[in-house]
Amino acid sequence: MKILVIRLSSIGDIVLTTPVVRCLKKQLGAEVHFLTKKSYYSIVSHNPYIDKVHLYGDERDKMMNKLKQENYDLIIDLHHNLRTFIIKMQLGKKSYSFNKLNIEKWLLVNFKIDRLPDVHIVDRYMDTCKALGVTNDNEGLDYFIPEKDEVDIATLPEGFQNGYVAWVIGAKENTKQFPNEKITNILGTTQMPVILLGGKEDRGNAKTILRHLEKRPNLYDATGQYHLNQSASLVRQAKLVITNDTGLMHIAAAFRRKIISIWGNTIPQFGMYPYYGLNHYAVNKIFEVSDLPCRPCSKIGRDSCPKGHFKCMKEISEPGIIFDATSMFEKD
Repeated sequence: MKILVIRLSSIGDIVLTTPVVRCLKKQLGAEVHFLTKKSYYSIVSHNPYIDKVHLYGDERDKMMNKLKQENYDLIIDLHHNLRTFIIKMQLGKKSYSFNKLNIEKWLLVNFKIDRLPDVHIVDRYMDTCKALGVTNDNEGLDYFIPEKDEVDIATLPEGFQNGYVAWVIGAKENTKQFPNEKITNILGTTQMPVILLGGKEDRGNAKTILRHLEKRPNLYDATGQYHLNQSASLVRQAKLVITNDTGLMHIAAAFRRKIISIWGNTIPQFGMYPYYGLNHYAVNKIFEVSDLPCRPCSKIGRDSCPKGHFKCMKEISEPGIIFDATSMFEKD
């Protein structure tokens, strides 16, 4: 059996689909192909449960010709939008599509009517395959780093070679980013070795944080210095990961790291909190302002707070994060 799995974006969503790929491969013995965007190739290219990666891009006719030549037995659509609908129609093969629960999310965002099931998105992804008799093996998420992208801890400053906290300061949307001022306050109160992680777009925020903490020891700005797989390597080797609701949070969960996740306008009830599977366990602390009536204001994020107060982040407890981070870092 040859199966095409489709998930075009994003980092976190693609990592969250890895149990589906693994279970299709192991339980059906299928030849599994994966279709995604070129920018996410490194996430799936070294996954041993994926036999072939196809890239969704500008040369659409060429891509479709290649997909048609594969003569798939069926398609598992874990993205489920207009673009993937067109792909499925043109391939003309039997398909199963992920239920995105868009109506339920819309009701919660706009009217605060909660009709969402208490089910993690991984289990909802797995439900897409239930007609095939494929079940969740409960082994959690996968992330595979090629050897060339592993970061040698010995290359880090000396103060980080015996354990560190990886703090992911970036996020795709501004309302999912913990404010610089609160990060600065927390780091100014603790002495744990902390590596700031993020992309090139996060370097300005990192500089702002460091400017207020010039005399603090063991604070290392790694934003923009490492590509995704290298950042994943630093996450894998961290004793604790503090993170916004973002892709590296799910990568940390794939490596069974201890996680403190910080939630702004998005909510864990959407089903995308850190996922370890039933056969694994790691300490996971969620920080959010759960009783805020305007939250969630979006199912993904916004450029700015529509109310102007940004209470969903500004009212998160700094002492609580300090206490939990210290205890989680010190406890083996």
